[in-house]
Amino acid sequence: MDILKREIIYFWYYFSIQFQQIAGYWILGMVLGSVISVFGKGKIHGLFAGMKEKKFGVLGVIPASLLGIASPLCMYGTIPVAAGFAGQGMEEDWIAAFCMSSILLNPQLFFYSAALGPAALIIRFTLCFVCGALAGIGVRYGFKKRGFFTFTAFGKIVDRDTDPNLAVRLLKNIGRNIKATSLYFLAGAALSALFQRYVPPDAVSSLFGGNRGFGVLMAATIGVPLYMCGGGTIPLLSAWLQSGMSMGSAAAFMITGPATKITNLGAVKIVLGKRNFGLYLAFTIVFALVSGLGVDFLLNGFGFTR
Repeated sequence: MDILKREIIYFWYYFSIQFQQIAGYWILGMVLGSVISVFGKGKIHGLFAGMKEKKFGVLGVIPASLLGIASPLCMYGTIPVAAGFAGQGMEEDWIAAFCMSSILLNPQLFFYSAALGPAALIIRFTLCFVCGALAGIGVRYGFKKRGFFTFTAFGKIVDRDTDPNLAVRLLKNIGRNIKATSLYFLAGAALSALFQRYVPPDAVSSLFGGNRGFGVLMAATIGVPLYMCGGGTIPLLSAWLQSGMSMGSAAAFMITGPATKITNLGAVKIVLGKRNFGLYLAFTIVFALVSGLGVDFLLNGFGFTR
């Protein structure tokens, strides 16, 4: 009984430290994400729709990828919006860039990722933007004569931010964010506490930091089954980085995790079909591995260890 009591005390100690370090970023991410959703969502999607009249050519993947990151919708919300754009004649490569970057990052997760430090935040944003742009370029030149998407299975998006009172609308949106993310946030903090208590820092450093190539591969691999919610993985990544995980391994995890999140995969498979879905997975994994190795190589070249 004394052993159990001691372990509970240790667990609470690590959990409370992790909670205090991360909770402020979680709250900030939810509030700012809701503000963007309530007051900026229409403008962001309007900017993307307005691209249809521009002759950007392949360079259109740049604003499309940036707007995908700025969009506060989840993947099941993004796809109906993209379907509407496709029905209006929007270029498929621009839609691909928008959807890919939207899968990987949104405003709420961006602000939440600040808990990992400025270097991780910049790397995450840059890689998500580049991944979206490259996905668009791949669709443009790889699918010139045949369509890439099939949006017929998705109906019109339902906008839940409709309360006439803006303050109430914002509070309802924040409430939905709390309901959607709080359990994952607490679970992530609990898992990070368990890792800190029972997994020696040397083991994490050896697995994710010692052998850079192997660490990146392992991080990209575990990102597939472990990633359930962006907010829930921030405490884990924070603990791993503190224990010696390389930034490249963290970058690989941050790419494969959201890209292979089970709910995202279900939506992506519906609009891509089996063959294109396989290409999507291959592209994601290769990009994650190359990006992780590249990040470690560059940081090591500049004298950074993580």
